[in-house]
Amino acid sequence: MAKISVFGRDGRASGEVEVAEEVLVLERGDQAVRDVVVGNGASQRAGTASTLSKGEVAGSNKKPWRQKGPGRARAGLRQSPVWRGGGVAFGPKPRDFSVKLNKKVSKLAFRRALSERICSGDLKIVEDLSFSEPGTKEFVSVLKALGTPSCLVVTLAVDPVLKLSSRNVKGVEVVRARDCSVYQVLRYPALVVTRPAWEALKVRLEGGALEETMA
Repeated sequence: MAKISVFGRDGRASGEVEVAEEVLVLERGDQAVRDVVVGNGASQRAGTASTLSKGEVAGSNKKPWRQKGPGRARAGLRQSPVWRGGGVAFGPKPRDFSVKLNKKVSKLAFRRALSERICSGDLKIVEDLSFSEPGTKEFVSVLKALGTPSCLVVTLAVDPVLKLSSRNVKGVEVVRARDCSVYQVLRYPALVVTRPAWEALKVRLEGGALEETMA
């Protein structure tokens, strides 16, 4: 039975949440985590790099000079890759780098990544993380009280005030529980999760799908 500490905004522990051992995935999923992280990174590549081949460079097909006699090497056309201003041999062309990921693999990867963070004690649940008005100073003070100056903040729904309060804080990212990715879970040294968001993450940890009402 794994236990997750619950804290108040002042950093004081207010309780614990228990996670059943059978829910955690620790014996498998290493390769799934790697595949998902690499696949997500590849899918974000633009793939727009493009160069001109010798057939696409503007110019005539006239030989620069006659074949024999000048004492120079033979040349067929000025668009040759060996010439300055010519085409590029084997250069990049627009392509799609995205990788198709199986849904079961994606779920397994997330469950494994989150299970690791829970067992390592890197996940903290906070009772309340709402602000009446945007305030970076107040937001930073809450993170300092929790001992997580750099972390991934997971909420249940989009909170515009929280977004504004955290957008200028280095090393902090706010994300919804349903949008939280494997890369984000692994990237930050700690995870700060609100109470409602934990219930949503728990559903994903158990291998279930979130309903639209939990968006």
